[in-house]
Formats: sequence, structure tokens, C-alpha cells
Amino acid sequence: MYRFLFALFLIPGVLPAQQDSLLQLIRKANWQSSKIAPKVSWERHHFAKGELFQANQNINILRIKKRHRQLDLSFGSGGKTLLPTSTLGKQAKAFAALNGTFFDIKNGGSVDFIRIDGITLDTTRPASKFLAEHQRSAIVIHNNQVQIVKGDSLAGWEKRLNEDNIMVTGPLLIHHDQPIALSSRLFNTTRHPRTALGLTQKGEILWITVDGRAKESAGMSLFELTRLMSALGCVEAINLDGGGSTTLWVDGVTKTGVANMPCDDKVFDEYGERKVSNVLLLRRKKKLRGLRS
Repeated sequence: MYRFLFALFLIPGVLPAQQDSLLQLIRKANWQSSKIAPKVSWERHHFAKGELFQANQNINILRIKKRHRQLDLSFGSGGKTLLPTSTLGKQAKAFAALNGTFFDIKNGGSVDFIRIDGITLDTTRPASKFLAEHQRSAIVIHNNQVQIVKGDSLAGWEKRLNEDNIMVTGPLLIHHDQPIALSSRLFNTTRHPRTALGLTQKGEILWITVDGRAKESAGMSLFELTRLMSALGCVEAINLDGGGSTTLWVDGVTKTGVANMPCDDKVFDEYGERKVSNVLLLRRKKKLRGLRS
């Protein structure tokens, strides 16, 4: 019992010097950057072994800058039908999509609460009286602004949220510029491909993918992901479904539009997309969708 508690609080702790070193590494990296649309850039970098957490790491960032009035931020769902992130993006006439929250891979549908345009599509499926870590926080979109909300460990907290667009997911990584203490369960401590959303002090929205399960990119534990999000300037950060689901799609940037290297085909390429239940979407507002950036 005491050993578990020690692990619980020790693992999230990071010495200031270590975080400063990581911050310098992130800033000095030769990030490739492409403008995708007004106020939107796609950034990517491959860190060689020994540079970032002593492992190969392949990271993609979609950076949405403040005052993104020309853009539409929303959620999308395939309902009970599972579809690749790219397909859900194309169907919604979006130019970018990011895989969303956790879902039932056998029967379809999200296992976490989702409300889109005021309609509740899926409700949280608690495994017990207390919710899993990924069911205790949410992404909320209101008036085209994104917020990250800290919830509760008891079922039903999300139903008290009034906004029309809500996606429960997690675990919450950073809240009010403070890292969240995570449990030492294997999901958190083991390296996997990861998907995350962050909000920076500058008012930017970051969509992040970290590839994994390949020699070219190891993936990250949630403790490492938290450190990465902090080094990228996030004052709020939240984890989304990862593993084989991790996919960032940006129309036209590759043959398929898939910007990262999803791992379901067990090859480090753009073709390994997993079918998912829901996504985050980025669209041009209707009167602007016909214009090229």
C-alpha cells in the first residue's frame, strides 16, 4: 500500500532542471512547419534516439492560433459505425481531423459521453461506482472556443454541463498550469502512441500525435506526454484515445492526408489507420470553405 502511494506521487514529479532541459530541446528542434490555413500550421519533427526521453519519437502538431474566427471547431461522430479518422473528416467537409475519445471497438459507439449540437449521442459507461481516469474530464466547445473541464470521479457529473458540444475524455494531464497526479497503472506508465489536446498561455489550441509501437518512434507514457505538453507551453492538456487510434488527418499533406504514422498495419507509414467512433474537426466557415488558403 505505501509503496503504491509512493509511486503515485513520485512518478509525476519532475525536477525543474529536467523540465528546463526539455523546454530547450523542444525549442531548438528543427521543426518542419507548413501553413495549412489562416491561423493554422502543421508542425512535425522526428527526435532521434537519445534526444527525447532516450528514445526515437515522432511528433506531429496542428497549431490553431488565437482569433481563429474564419474556422469552425467541432466534434464528429460515426454513431455506431466505426470509420477511419480521414473518412469522418472528409464526410464532414473538414480540412483537418483528429481521432477523439474512447469507443467500443466491437459494437461501435463511444464509451464516454458525447454531445454534439445539443444532441447526446453516447453516454459514459462506468465500469464501477467510480469512473475511470479517462471519464473524469472533458473537452467543451462553446462559441467556437475550446475549454478543458475537470470533472468528478462519480458518474453523472458530465450531465450537469450545459454546453451543446462536449466530449468526455482523459486522463486530464495539466489543469491551471499544474500537472495532474496520475495513478501508476500500466496504461499510464507504459509507452504507447498518444493523442492529446492542449491549450497554451498564448491562446493557441494544439492537436498532438505521438507515434509509437515502432522502432522509429517508441511512443510515450502519460507522464512523458504531460512533460511534453508542458514544454510546448500548454497550461491545459488532456489525453484522448491513443494506441492504434492515434491519427491526425490534414487534407492534402500526404497521399492519404494522414500526417502521422498510425500503427495498426504494424508498418511505420501513413496507411495504418484504425476505424474509430468520433473525431475532432476543423473546417473553414461556410462562406470561406471554397477559398484556398
